[in-house]
Amino acid sequence: MKIKAFPFGNVLAVLANLAIVYVLYMVTRVAFVLENWNLYSAGWDQLSMGELLVGSLRFDTSAIFYTNSLWIVLMLFPIHTKERLSWWPKMCKWVFVVINSLALILNLADAVYSQFTGRRTTASFFSEFSNEDNLGGIFFTELFNHWYLFLLGIALIAALWCLYFKPDNTPLKQSEKPTKQTLTRYYIVTTLGLLVAIPMAIFAMRGGFTRDTRPITISNANQYVHSPQQAAIVLNTPFSLIRTIGKNPFQNPHYFPDGEEELHFSPLHIPSDEEQTPLVSGDKNVVVLILESFSREYIGYYNPGSVSYTPFLDSLLANSLTFSHTYANGRKSIDAMPSTLSSIPFFVEPFILTTRSLNDLNGIAGILGSKGYSSAFFHGAPNSSMGFQAFARSIGFRDYYGLSDYCDDSRFNGNDDFDGHWAIWDEEFLQYTAITITERLQEPFVVGFFSASSHHPFVVPERYEKDYANKGTLPIHPTILYADNALRHFFETASQQPWFNNTLFVITADHTNQLERPESLTSLGVFSVPVAIYDPSGELPRGMQEGVAQQIDIMPTVLRILGYDQPYVAFGKNLLTDSTFNWAVNYSNDIYQYIEDDLLLLFDGEKAVALYNYVDDPLLKNNLLNSSQDLKIKTQNFELRLKAIIQSYMIRMLDNHLVVRPGDLTAQ
Repeated sequence: MKIKAFPFGNVLAVLANLAIVYVLYMVTRVAFVLENWNLYSAGWDQLSMGELLVGSLRFDTSAIFYTNSLWIVLMLFPIHTKERLSWWPKMCKWVFVVINSLALILNLADAVYSQFTGRRTTASFFSEFSNEDNLGGIFFTELFNHWYLFLLGIALIAALWCLYFKPDNTPLKQSEKPTKQTLTRYYIVTTLGLLVAIPMAIFAMRGGFTRDTRPITISNANQYVHSPQQAAIVLNTPFSLIRTIGKNPFQNPHYFPDGEEELHFSPLHIPSDEEQTPLVSGDKNVVVLILESFSREYIGYYNPGSVSYTPFLDSLLANSLTFSHTYANGRKSIDAMPSTLSSIPFFVEPFILTTRSLNDLNGIAGILGSKGYSSAFFHGAPNSSMGFQAFARSIGFRDYYGLSDYCDDSRFNGNDDFDGHWAIWDEEFLQYTAITITERLQEPFVVGFFSASSHHPFVVPERYEKDYANKGTLPIHPTILYADNALRHFFETASQQPWFNNTLFVITADHTNQLERPESLTSLGVFSVPVAIYDPSGELPRGMQEGVAQQIDIMPTVLRILGYDQPYVAFGKNLLTDSTFNWAVNYSNDIYQYIEDDLLLLFDGEKAVALYNYVDDPLLKNNLLNSSQDLKIKTQNFELRLKAIIQSYMIRMLDNHLVVRPGDLTAQ
């Protein structure tokens, strides 16, 4: 379509086309919400449509001007000869359509991918999957499963092309030499348009028009919603990607003078004489099982009276030590290894993907290796997948067994057991793990295992389709049933091995996944995973204990059970005899969540924004912040401890201080 309003055509075309982009961004936002309606429906009645609109427009404006700045300059650059070139307006149209098509596609794709991350995609995505060679198959599978989003994407791209406005600059083409008056009018209007567009674009990208406005970040989205997970509604994916490119996730917040934070929280663990006495006999082996996507919601033991998709795990947990409230410290598989095996929580960006992963690190394998333990990590994916092999070695695992090692064992079926997407099927790889432990590891040993079959796209082996297909109410349920059965076969085989009765089995999950219960869909519920320790010898307490446990508590707790006698650095607590506060922490969409006893504090990095009694109010509807003097005092104390945790984490990352230094002991 042409705009016949010379000499204002270029300016009007810019405004009209940007208006089209605003509308299409909003269409993708509606699609995002509808695709994730189960996540947002419970708290939708608490949201203000006005605030959602204002927030959405603010972030869309930033993204639209970031991505369209080149096109705006091309349109408004005040050189009249370009208007007489037949290819110039065509080039401008192609730049506009291609750039905005990519932005819209990213928004629609994130409507699916964000279901597994709990946030809009950030720049770390490209590092996370840089070693994966199976993404093409996953992409086309999801394209088929979400064909309606694909069709919507085509329609939006067609709208960009068909509705595009271009200026009619006929007066500049009517003769070889336009009149002086025509040129003057053209240059005045386009120059003024460009001079206005440049500061407008800068203000738009920054998210404000005042001198004191700081450039908006992902965290600013929380001011328009009531929970961190709802922030994805007002954000858009191009903005999230742009704002996190080159972002340094480790910055000292300076809540306290350096060193003073240790008075309120210290990750330095110095075992007392009592703690150096083992709680079990002998040098127990340790096997840490990280189960892909095993949300607490699926597990009947944690939900009496509900449908269970883990009959075997239920029986195992009944004979294990576990806790009433158990949480992951991250939302991705890549967050689970540092949290579970090194007691390093996820703050801001996945630790494995940052340069600080090259720091000197503690890890349960390295720590126990100093006591003569052999070690190995097992994951049935290609050995370079997710950076697991590199991280496992950095924290002391001496051996690593992945897909290639499995395929080298002639007793198994090699690539025939590959699930076609990610890894060897759990049942086969767990059997391989049990046998390899017996044949390759000397006792005592520490083993890490990361399962894979309950990963998206949620398929089960063909031989089990009749048993599990169409079971449950979510696509993931059949794969949980299958993975639970694979776990049963593993323990059957392991129980026949000479090392079984002398082994502590730690059971957790990397993160939650598809959820349907309202209490599971809150900003806290999406972190609910099992944390349990099974001791076949029966020396440890069994059953559900009242308390709060998290993944970063696993390493300190295991070391306490074994009576480890040397100082070490860990951000978690020992769940058995630690006298510190009954707490946990996690991070979601630039909001820190601090759990202590029955209260949940939400903190945006500068101030507390909400306080909930998550036990009595599992849907987190009643914000208790400042509701009573007693809660005000608790909030202040919680905030003090959380600030100390954050600052200690950041300083130690920046100073490469994740292991004990000689001076640490003299400072105590």
